[in-house]
Amino acid sequence: MIFGNLIDTNQFDLKELLADIQKIKINESLAKHHLLHREGTICNHLFIVEQGMVRSFYYKDGKDITAHFEMENGLITAIDSFFQRKPSRYNIELLEDSVIGFISSADLANLLKEKPHYEKYMRMQIEQIYIDLVDRIENLLFHSAKERYDNLIANQPLLLQRVNLNHIASFLGITQETLSRIRKAP
Repeated sequence: MIFGNLIDTNQFDLKELLADIQKIKINESLAKHHLLHREGTICNHLFIVEQGMVRSFYYKDGKDITAHFEMENGLITAIDSFFQRKPSRYNIELLEDSVIGFISSADLANLLKEKPHYEKYMRMQIEQIYIDLVDRIENLLFHSAKERYDNLIANQPLLLQRVNLNHIASFLGITQETLSRIRKAP
């Protein structure tokens, strides 16, 4: 449950938060390969993956590089753009037919203004994004390709069943050929 993982329910009623989110969230069923956000534009929504698989990616030297995956009950946005209101370099693409909840930045800002006690939750979500980002950077800087792959299998085993190997390889910072060798090794 997305809104239950990090919340200190003594601060406010979880049911109240979920009800308020439901009021501002719009769900849409969208097809595989649909782009929720395009690079070079400002990301105006926080996306909740109700059903499906999503990735954020960017282009470098003409190559498509996967930066992040998100599946059911996860949040995704172009975080730099969403909070700083500037164009983003990231694209957000559906990897499966999906049901996505859309929360506009304006609606979220209004909710937080009306109910400032929810700010703690938003801070905790941002802290988790920061921790995940630091872990990703350290993984790329300090671990071998094999260690990165093993870490992925240990922490996100479903990705290998739901995501094509090209996206997995780019996420790990390796070529598809290197990924094949790692997978074949004993």
